[in-house]
Amino acid sequence: MSDRKQERRGLGRGLSALMAEVAPQAEEAASPERPREQRLPVEKLVPNPDQPRRAFDDTALAELAMSIREKGVIQPLIVRAKGDMYEIVAGERRWRAAQRAQVHDVPVVVREFTDTEVLEIAIIENIQRADLNPVEEAMGYRALIERFGHTQEQLSQVMGKSRSHIANLMRLLGLPDEVQGLLREGKLTAGHARALITADDPAMLARKVVLEGLSVRQTESLLKSAPVQKKTARSKVYGKDADTRALEADISATLGMPIDLDYAGGGRGKVTITFSSMEQLDRLCSILGTPPRG
Repeated sequence: MSDRKQERRGLGRGLSALMAEVAPQAEEAASPERPREQRLPVEKLVPNPDQPRRAFDDTALAELAMSIREKGVIQPLIVRAKGDMYEIVAGERRWRAAQRAQVHDVPVVVREFTDTEVLEIAIIENIQRADLNPVEEAMGYRALIERFGHTQEQLSQVMGKSRSHIANLMRLLGLPDEVQGLLREGKLTAGHARALITADDPAMLARKVVLEGLSVRQTESLLKSAPVQKKTARSKVYGKDADTRALEADISATLGMPIDLDYAGGGRGKVTITFSSMEQLDRLCSILGTPPRG
């Protein structure tokens, strides 16, 4: 386990440093620590095959291409050498738009990154995008927590988002796929979805909200007037009640790991925590105040 921990630390860059890699840079003199900007032909660049974002809005690309024709590519792409080509670490949209604008070369900064860091930066860059829907943003936060061991507090400090904003978004991932789909399509807002989290049947209520065009306040009123299902010992067979699901989402968001809360009644029950890497186990031990073995 200690070897795995050392491998994780070997990245050498924290979240703040990786954020700085994809943030727009102010003009400053090149230094030995900051590689010089250079220009590379667009045909020498290839996209990252593990880029989390697969869909690029055609209208937005066309608008960016028009801007590039007039002003050029202002912010350099971040790339890394990959054989005789260069893999795009940050800036694939600019590269695609530059091709549309028939620009022959683009400004780049060549840096050295591990495969893990490239994926981490790709997720960070996507979260920074203003056009992400709430589900996409929440999935980005979850990936940073589950894959790379960042905490909600770290994400809050570095990304300029409140911890409650991050926690509330991640709770949306506990909603049924149908409700998440309505969120992705923009038929529901994050406010609507937050109101539905504690509903016994969020999918049914979500359809009603969309059909009747209810506001967030009207949705909250609808939830208050909806009949509450009585909790019984049989509830486990038909699914967990809304309060249990909400508590599961809160604990999971805090730990950054999936948890299963099994409430047996009478103040008794059990919590199952699922970790997917030795790094997550180490972090869990740290949270519980138990030194990891090995």
